[in-house]
Amino acid sequence: MALFKKDVFGNSLFLKKTLIRVLGLFSHRRYRGFNELQIEGSEIIRDLPDNNVLFVANHQTYFADVAAMLHVFNAALSGRVDNIKDVGYLWQPKLNIYFVAAKETMRAGLLPKIMAYGGSISIERTWREKGKDVNKKVKLSDVSNITTALKDGWVITFPQGTTTPFKPIRRGTAHIIRQNKPIVIPIVIDGFRRSFDKKGLLVKKRGILQSMVIKKPMDIDYENDSVDTIVEKLQYAIEQHPSLLKVAKVEDYHKSEKELNKKREFWDMY
Repeated sequence: MALFKKDVFGNSLFLKKTLIRVLGLFSHRRYRGFNELQIEGSEIIRDLPDNNVLFVANHQTYFADVAAMLHVFNAALSGRVDNIKDVGYLWQPKLNIYFVAAKETMRAGLLPKIMAYGGSISIERTWREKGKDVNKKVKLSDVSNITTALKDGWVITFPQGTTTPFKPIRRGTAHIIRQNKPIVIPIVIDGFRRSFDKKGLLVKKRGILQSMVIKKPMDIDYENDSVDTIVEKLQYAIEQHPSLLKVAKVEDYHKSEKELNKKREFWDMY
């Protein structure tokens, strides 16, 4: 019976679908109401295979980024192009979408634990723990779980492993790409850091232009590209390469930021 079916990690698909529907309904206005999410490239989603797809993105909040992607992915699969109008797409969501998240983040409170059931691949961070820098060995079970998820469906990961912009790409993502040879889809998001608190649970400011650009699959030579080469390609793909941070003058930066903020205020909620 469908009621008793489970995903590859033993989670009830019935409960998972119910959870995605409920959380999706509650979160929808955060991207189409309080603020407006501008989407580009969602037609790419419909042409992807059912499994072995890895989405790589820059990271701005703990939870709002993933929630927005789930809205956009399911809307695209139901025939919508670059919009999330009419939440009817939540009725039959794609259930084999998973997202990589730090184990300590997904255990920090009741709501994160509930959200984790929706598709979290919880891993132990090897470089950061309880707000302090650490240096731990990678758990093979974490790598194995990501591989399991890719074999079953789609995986969303944030290869920088932090919401701080222009931080280095974690080499583990490149190893996973070389090992599993997935289709790699880069996503660039913006505006979430200004819209929400760091966790992405509370709306911090209204009238902010949020954007999500879904790019074409990356060109990766799985056999010959080195880990370092893949890391660099990832940096450029999600627009987090250090060279993109260079600004000619401080005053020019402030001027461009001021002009951009004016554009973000187009959605007048007051």
